Amino acid sequence: MDDLKITIDTLSAEDKKEFNYFIQRQKSKRNRKDYELFQLLQGKKQYKPQELIDRLYPEEPNAVAYYALRKRLMQHLADFVLLKRMAEDPTTVSSIMGLLAVAKYLFDVRADRLAWNMLRKAEKLAATNEQFELLNTVYNVQIEKADCEFADDLDEIIRKRNENKIAADEDERAIIANSIITKRLEAARQQGRDLQFDATIQTVLKAYGLTEAVSQRPALFYKLMSIARSSVLARKDFYSFEPYIISQYEQVQAAHGFSPAHQYYKISLLYMISHVLYRNRKFEESNKYLQQLYQAFTSEGKNLYAGFYAKYVFLKTANDAFLRNLPASLDLMEDLLHHKSHLLNQRDTLTASLGLGFLYFAQGAYQKATRVLLGINHSDKWCEKIMGKEWLLKKCLGELILQYEFGNLDLALDKVKSIKKNFEELLAEPVYKNVGAFLQLLEQLILQPDAATRRAFLQQVQSTLNFVPVEREDLQAISYYAWLKSKMVSRPYYEVLLELAS
Repeated sequence: MDDLKITIDTLSAEDKKEFNYFIQRQKSKRNRKDYELFQLLQGKKQYKPQELIDRLYPEEPNAVAYYALRKRLMQHLADFVLLKRMAEDPTTVSSIMGLLAVAKYLFDVRADRLAWNMLRKAEKLAATNEQFELLNTVYNVQIEKADCEFADDLDEIIRKRNENKIAADEDERAIIANSIITKRLEAARQQGRDLQFDATIQTVLKAYGLTEAVSQRPALFYKLMSIARSSVLARKDFYSFEPYIISQYEQVQAAHGFSPAHQYYKISLLYMISHVLYRNRKFEESNKYLQQLYQAFTSEGKNLYAGFYAKYVFLKTANDAFLRNLPASLDLMEDLLHHKSHLLNQRDTLTASLGLGFLYFAQGAYQKATRVLLGINHSDKWCEKIMGKEWLLKKCLGELILQYEFGNLDLALDKVKSIKKNFEELLAEPVYKNVGAFLQLLEQLILQPDAATRRAFLQQVQSTLNFVPVEREDLQAISYYAWLKSKMVSRPYYEVLLELAS
């Protein structure tokens, strides 16, 4: 596989469009071979090196020029990605690095006064945002240039540098601790043991002398909660995660709060809390935290609006749908997709499409739901690469159920067989056991359409599906079971879903 093509294929359609302009920014150059190579590589066809050489240099094939051209195109890609990351970076890392680069350039051209101004700006930005490793780099440059007439006092720089080294060392220990915590939680998940977030995290933090630091450093706290949440999402153990993250958040909020520079971490944590409350079917409580999140990214965290608005809408529409506000949910999601699509990346667009399809389905608007899913207009393989196998499974299950609702039983049966084959490994995992059972039951309904209302089918459902205590049942599992039950009791899906969810 061509590594350069793999890199190009990671770009979204919008990114490729932007890169087309970026690569042609030097208008003085004509007949750009690097642009031609990009056009060839972004297509579906897989070219061999000699084929590319022949197409690029038809009159006189030149392998040396071709490989130099590849290097130039890769450099363009690196520059483009760097600029994109700088524009999207919420942690100010790229801004600090940019100031450092400008300062070094100004020193090289003997503009020392301006260079020192840049270093002071970089220092302030790094200190405010707790970028201690970068701050150490800033201090090292300041020490190196301390003989300049515009420099700060050398002894003061060294003092600040030594203090910062302590914090930077703390960051290094935190990286090690995070890796150990991740490994232990993943081992517990794979072995089916209780995750025990608090005990696992506190043991490791104590071993690395980080217990106090976490409560004082929102960046470290956010990282730890992200690690714990990853394990929760894999195991769907939302019930035990909810009280843990809320209590930890409230402790940090009460002890030190979140400064303006820490709004990214605050908003991210509020989103985690809102999400776990939603998955635990506490929709009104979830909306309360969502309101705090909304206020944060429309006030102190305005620069984070574009990054979090879509996430806010996804949870808000889901909560409101379960609070019997389906029309409001539909309006908000349609507005996001049709009028605020500039705020959506590839993943967000796919999430919004699947979410809107579910809302239409809940409304009974099956034709609209089908049009939304068809509007995705990408192969399953592409969707899996962007979103992951679990998201693709949800999409396929939605398509399957829609075919059943339309009475296309042959197509529905083919879809069942396709899902079983394509998701065999995923369905073998314990957490997806009920999905496999659901497919078996649905296959029976397809083969015997009148079986749903029979008592024998009800008994089969009860013996086949593995139910946990109702307060701990996963919301998405309930959503699929609600559809099955709606067929058994001959009532609208949305009514049954709301009953089960509440």
